[in-house]
Amino acid sequence: MPTYETLTRFTHDLGHLTPAQHRRFIRVVRDAFVPDLRTGGPFRPGLRVKGVRAAPGVYELTWAPDGRATFTYGRHRDHGRHIIWRRVGGHDILHRP
Repeated sequence: MPTYETLTRFTHDLGHLTPAQHRRFIRVVRDAFVPDLRTGGPFRPGLRVKGVRAAPGVYELTWAPDGRATFTYGRHRDHGRHIIWRRVGGHDILHRP
């Protein structure tokens, strides 16, 4: 089972999502992102997980037409990958991922 932690900025961003955006983000993470992490295979194309060009080691995923989240990989834990959530919101978060 993948583990995760959140940066303070992510928690702040999450509080600025609408309730509908928050639900959608959680649903995409639960139903698509985490299962893909578990299998260790590539992420499904719909998540559009890719590196952020201006920030080496930082990745983004798409969870809505204007919904993005950034993350890095942390140290592997006993039960799989460890994700560090950095930002969540609209496309503008990529200016400071």
